[in-house]
Amino acid sequence: MTVVAIDGPAGAGKSTVARAVAQRLGFTYLDSGAMYRCVALAARQRGAEPAEVAPQVEIELGDRVTCDGQDVSQAIRTPEVSEGASRAAADPAVREAMVAQQRRLLSSGDWVAEGRDIGTVVAPEAEIKVFLTAEPAERARRRAAELGAELETVLAEQTIRDARDRTRELSPLRPALDAVTVDTSGLTANQVADRVVALVRDRASYFPRKNLSAESRVFGG
Repeated sequence: MTVVAIDGPAGAGKSTVARAVAQRLGFTYLDSGAMYRCVALAARQRGAEPAEVAPQVEIELGDRVTCDGQDVSQAIRTPEVSEGASRAAADPAVREAMVAQQRRLLSSGDWVAEGRDIGTVVAPEAEIKVFLTAEPAERARRRAAELGAELETVLAEQTIRDARDRTRELSPLRPALDAVTVDTSGLTANQVADRVVALVRDRASYFPRKNLSAESRVFGG
């Protein structure tokens, strides 16, 4: 079992970079954020609290993300759900349920897992830990382009979410002590992926007899 943990705030490029790294290394990709988004969406749809929903909701991650059998790949990417996911992630009951699921997935096989606390909480034993960051304005520009939203609105929401993620009592957003921090400002996703893959290959002793060019499976969205 090998885990490459990629953490960082929204807009730092985690999802795109993690997918690319998994593809190049032949590892499986896990998007932990999709799980919190599913909880937030399900809570909105049911008119319930995220803590009530988290232990019950059936989440399947693959080429598409499904929640209780419903394809929610697009629905979980709206600004409203993003905000709800940030709030849900601060709830101890929600985190307990999601972290347990993530640890079960990561307990076998080779993974590139991305989120807010993979290297600090979910998989602190991960062989490679990377913390991606970027200037707030650049992160907001990326998110605005992705969502087709107003830059000012995205930046304001991002500021609130960043503060909540960094100051929450449970699993605050921060680099693991042994993580390599990569500032993605001004870099393309491919350039960042190149750096992460190079880091993994520099530590190739962690991966004896592993084919690092094999095809990967992809979990998350």
